[in-house]
Amino acid sequence: MNTRPLGRTGLQVSELALGGLFVSSVGGEYDQARATIHRALQLGVNYIDTAPSYANSEEVLGKALKDVKTPFILSTKLGGRPKPFRPQDKDGLMKSVKRSLRLLKRDHVDILMIHEPDRPGQYNWWSDPVNFDGPVMEVLDDLKRQGVIRFTGLGGTTAYEMAHIIKTGKFDVLLTAFNYSLLWREAEHEVLPAAKAMGMGVIIGSPLQQGALARRFDDQIRHGARWLNSPRRAQYLALYDFLDEIGMPVAEVAIRFVISNPDISCALMGARSVAEVEQNVRAVEKGPLPADVLKRLDEIAALVPFRPFEEPFGLGWILSANREHYGPGWAR
Repeated sequence: MNTRPLGRTGLQVSELALGGLFVSSVGGEYDQARATIHRALQLGVNYIDTAPSYANSEEVLGKALKDVKTPFILSTKLGGRPKPFRPQDKDGLMKSVKRSLRLLKRDHVDILMIHEPDRPGQYNWWSDPVNFDGPVMEVLDDLKRQGVIRFTGLGGTTAYEMAHIIKTGKFDVLLTAFNYSLLWREAEHEVLPAAKAMGMGVIIGSPLQQGALARRFDDQIRHGARWLNSPRRAQYLALYDFLDEIGMPVAEVAIRFVISNPDISCALMGARSVAEVEQNVRAVEKGPLPADVLKRLDEIAALVPFRPFEEPFGLGWILSANREHYGPGWAR
């Protein structure tokens, strides 16, 4: 698999990386997760990302990677642990890192990210919200000096708030999720340009948009999902018509779209099985999409340039559940 530079870090990461959320109890049993992790490494994936909030992912990875000899790059995050989580408690943050290291069975990690530093109301990280200073920055500096971490990063989901933190130049890596994919392009306006200007490595989370681009939902889009707004419905239909024209599956196009951007270091796959790893690797190995395909995809994306008001954040989950008669707010 091809590798790319991870910004100014000097690290070379595989174009396809493994996200840790689904190699955990969220995705299945341990043996399934272990097989998924090992197959990804066998096929050239050399970067794995996890977090304390990804169920027992750190523990699973520590166990599965314990005897792996193949070199790999590992990142985890600060956020959500211990509970109650106090983001300005320096001792608590240090304890979280020590627990991550114990679970991962390592004495250091390559990258430590602040998880959700950008989403308003998620975590109160900053004692100085203008300059983005707080105890977490002291923790990162201390850990870097001690050699416990090599690089620092930001892991978030906003399309505009995050850009202000990026512009401080204090961080080496950006993981941005849910706002850069075939039909969702908001990160193009501020987040990606800011990261490029700062020389940051850029990792795209959820290139399949939480499942909304993992497979086709022709019946739901054409005849069901009455809660789906009409602009997005028309955009989906235009995408499906184009996919029929070029004879390519949506998941392949979605992954290859992300790696078609030379400013992106890698795309995270949320694979939970060997089969999903192999499918995603086959897609990446086909390389960037042709220029004429990218042009058409740009035109389709422009049909809905911003996320419509009230569109559910987990659109893929809801479409997969086939909630035809009930809106996103229904638990049934």
